[in-house]
Amino acid sequence: MKRKHKIYSRPKRPFDKERIAEEAKLKKEFGLKNKREIWKSDAKIKSIREKAKKLISADYEEQQALFNRLKKIGLNVNSIADVLSLDKRDYLKRRLQTVIVEKKIAPTPRSARQLITHKKILVDGEVVDSPSYIVPVELEEKISLREKKRKTSEGAHEPKDADSVKEDAQEIKEEKVQEQKG
Repeated sequence: MKRKHKIYSRPKRPFDKERIAEEAKLKKEFGLKNKREIWKSDAKIKSIREKAKKLISADYEEQQALFNRLKKIGLNVNSIADVLSLDKRDYLKRRLQTVIVEKKIAPTPRSARQLITHKKILVDGEVVDSPSYIVPVELEEKISLREKKRKTSEGAHEPKDADSVKEDAQEIKEEKVQEQKG
């Protein structure tokens, strides 16, 4: 069994006031659970930048392969300079939690996170329960809210619309009036 290693690193200066304030702002803006999620996105961007630095001297096809992979996940890059200028905000904008808020499926990032963790969100017909899922561009339009399944038994009635409920209420009132009179 292979040992699992951390995919992020903690900040060098743990009590840097400016960094703490910036991370708190990011945490609130993107509705993150904790600052570790920020550090993970920062580590991912750092690894993408390192790959781009290695490809500076590589041929055109290898560079294009990297650009195409990054475009699939929604990062707008056309050159090595674009890749090197990527920020953790760019990566955080591609998370499922943020995309749901942008698509107006959920009003806030916190409610989007709750919908995801409660398995109410479908991506291409599949339940995704990870708020940190990076949404590919091709699947962005295939995000939907899961329909509530209704259990119907033999004796159960079908769900009624508002007009039929009002009519039923009116009939019950009339029956009660009839009973009181006679």
